[in-house]
Amino acid sequence: MNMELPEKGANFLEQIIIDDLKSGKVKTVATRFPPEPNGYLHIGHAKSICLNFGLAEKFNGTCNLRFDDTNPEKEEPEYENAIIRDVEWLGFKWQRLCYASDYFQQFYEWAIELISQGKAYVDHQTADEIRENRGTLTQPGIESPYRNRTVEENLYLFEKMKNGGFDEGECVLRAKIDMAHPNLNMRDPVIYRILKKPHYHAGDNWCIYPLYDFAHGYEDAIEGITHSICTLEFENHRPLYDWFLDNVSIPSRPHQYEFARLNLSYTVMSKRFLLGLVNRGIVSGWDDPRMPTISGLRRRGYTPSSIRRFCDEIGVSRVESIVDIEFLHHVIREELNQTATRVMAVLRPLKVVIDNYPEGKIEELVADNNPEDPDYGTRIIQFSRNIFIEQEDFMENPPKKFFRLAPGREVRLKHAYIITCQEIVKDSSGNIVEVHCTYDPNSRSGSDLSGRKVKGTLHWVAEEVAIRATVRLYDHLFTLKNLSDMEEGKTYSDYLNPDSLITLDHCLVEPSITQAKPLDRFQFLRQGYFCADIDHTPEKPLFNRIVSLKDTWAKIQKRE
Repeated sequence: MNMELPEKGANFLEQIIIDDLKSGKVKTVATRFPPEPNGYLHIGHAKSICLNFGLAEKFNGTCNLRFDDTNPEKEEPEYENAIIRDVEWLGFKWQRLCYASDYFQQFYEWAIELISQGKAYVDHQTADEIRENRGTLTQPGIESPYRNRTVEENLYLFEKMKNGGFDEGECVLRAKIDMAHPNLNMRDPVIYRILKKPHYHAGDNWCIYPLYDFAHGYEDAIEGITHSICTLEFENHRPLYDWFLDNVSIPSRPHQYEFARLNLSYTVMSKRFLLGLVNRGIVSGWDDPRMPTISGLRRRGYTPSSIRRFCDEIGVSRVESIVDIEFLHHVIREELNQTATRVMAVLRPLKVVIDNYPEGKIEELVADNNPEDPDYGTRIIQFSRNIFIEQEDFMENPPKKFFRLAPGREVRLKHAYIITCQEIVKDSSGNIVEVHCTYDPNSRSGSDLSGRKVKGTLHWVAEEVAIRATVRLYDHLFTLKNLSDMEEGKTYSDYLNPDSLITLDHCLVEPSITQAKPLDRFQFLRQGYFCADIDHTPEKPLFNRIVSLKDTWAKIQKRE
């Protein structure tokens, strides 16, 4: 291998690979990302994607995308297509696109091999009986009354299972290992069950399907995988993984290694629960921007590079921990600060009339598209007598440190002039509906001759050109930071955040933004980072808040 192996700073998986390459145990690294197509991928899967494809890239190896499609009850083409789209969007290319179902015949033959060696048997106990007789961590299991059937009888019964001669649940095939084994996974696990359902990829060819633990290692062996990387919950399954590989004639010998899965604050990673959120209508779909799914993050406005950087910087270890979601926000915020076009948008408008500005005049002002990078150029914004500012930028009776607009006070309008509040207008209910100001014509930004300094600068849009838009403000879907700390008797549903989505239908934005394409990203001045939703059109502008401007993570790091 013509490469310098990166031992310094290598994580534990990289060090394993380095040692395997140096010793000659492995000549070419082969990894795989093996999702089950029973749901959409989430940010935890993104970590696994980046890890498996990243290791293959780093060591000049290969990585397969494999669908572990052994359960026709829950798997659908929709999920397969979404997974392919997500992996491609993250920027990875696989060596081979594989399906466990393509190996069903070989799995069946290996099951026959186990039966022929007396290492598997057909069990007619019910699922409840098998569960009850499994034993506990302190009590050995009870052997099935069918455990000592002859090889010939088991071969006959398994063939009958394959040919549809039994009903679902009538019998299963189990590995014959040790019902007193201290690892419960080794107590004669079920390896085949009857499911008389068509398979979305394999069709109607099978009515028996292998269990994941049985299929997993064999898939790796067929594909020549050298480093089978799983999350820590599969650590106790590794002896079973090895047992299956050691007891049949396989074409290659893979090895399983485990790392700590990603746990993110305020977030649930269970596909089963995420599916429940979708089915119950709590979210609009798998790509709802509040969801931790890759498609949800994409729709919210996250970039592939931000997710890859996040996964890289949180690192890889064998220690379970929870990552603060503020770090994910920090990563996208840093990227968008460099790349997002600045625009002005008023989310909760309050009308301001500048009494001494000429009626009917529309003035063109120049604004930077991104002050971080002059190459982004400038744009023209329009200024007029009637403008809108944020409601929260005005107070009739302000506290001492309120430096925005108030009666008798002055502020600078971004890219424009200094204005001074002279009068307020209220409706019959006492609500402020309009503010009257005067401006200083000598205070124009870029050519200020007034010599005055003001502490407050406000964003605004001109009434004559303002475009109405809908803006969605997203927050955490759950109110509990660490969902493993739920009170006894409560479920995830008890911690749903009622303010996880606030929709504002009467926002006003500068006209340049209406030409945005879906998923174009912007910084709304003083508001945060936003992207055009996939349903955005020039006729119906629709924007999603990605993150606010406030960087909580950076403040946390400074304190530490």
